[in-house]
Amino acid sequence: MKYTNWTLRLPTLFLATLLWVAPSGAQSAYAPGVPNLSAYNAASGLAENSDDPQSALITLHARVNEVNVLFIATDRHGKFVRDLNQADFSILDDHKPPQAILNFRRETDLPLHLGLLVDVSGSVNGRFDFEQTAATSFLEHTLRTGFDKAFVVGFNSHSQMAQDYTDDVKLLSVGVHKLHDGGGTALYDAVYHACKDKFLRDRPDHPVRKAIVIVSDGEDNQSEMSRAQAIEMAQRSEVIIYAISTDDSGLVMRGDKVLQQLAEATGGRAFFPFKMKDITRSFAAIEDELRSQYVVSYKPANFDADGRYRSIEISSLRKDLQVRARKGYFAPQQ
Repeated sequence: MKYTNWTLRLPTLFLATLLWVAPSGAQSAYAPGVPNLSAYNAASGLAENSDDPQSALITLHARVNEVNVLFIATDRHGKFVRDLNQADFSILDDHKPPQAILNFRRETDLPLHLGLLVDVSGSVNGRFDFEQTAATSFLEHTLRTGFDKAFVVGFNSHSQMAQDYTDDVKLLSVGVHKLHDGGGTALYDAVYHACKDKFLRDRPDHPVRKAIVIVSDGEDNQSEMSRAQAIEMAQRSEVIIYAISTDDSGLVMRGDKVLQQLAEATGGRAFFPFKMKDITRSFAAIEDELRSQYVVSYKPANFDADGRYRSIEISSLRKDLQVRARKGYFAPQQ
């Protein structure tokens, strides 16, 4: 969901009675109406750009019930299909068709806001150096200076910000390579806090693609947060999760299922490279996928700002296509 903002000059005498602000943290919303600012200014004797020292600037946040969903479409061979249109898909919000489809388009050039979460616990020791090199190469190939940005977090029993948001790949590379492995694993805490502290507060004034890339074996043994809480925070932050498993046993381990669940719930994908070189291929596949998405914007039917979770189902009307999207979102609560 998105906000629409209006800036209005009002006499300070009326500030307390006329200011209305949407609840903080709301991702999606419902708007009553839009105030007629020109009419108000005229009735109040204020010019549109009054220089009256007794006036003050206020921003009114009108909440708009518009859902934006990024999704991927692939054929039966897993290849991206990039020439589809709205008529090729069925969309359900809370098991009902939307009230209206506002926009449908292919998105290949949205700015990327990425979080790289690297497991530095003792269990990843065998491939840690190679993973650092592959992660750095991914950032070098993916980020565009002045357009995209990323941060790097290393986690074991605690999360540590190795490099905060920047578009400088050299700084990010230094952040990746100063990580040292050892200790337990608190994967869910790392996901939860990255989404809450970085992405939920990240409110750019233009559309962006938010994604987390996890490099881990998925084995969590020290988190305070649960898997469900981590997924919920990712959904509230509208973050897509990609995961690259560091387990090279060749077996389907418990941690692999965890990574799969985190990815599928947010519309992302989990990779399970067996050989060292396959890690690089996994990063390349994520880069390709981030540039090969569609976005649909719609107004949900029977929408209430009740804080309830609403499911999203996007399916292809063509039997040879598979669609991957986040599973739902949380409505705001008034």
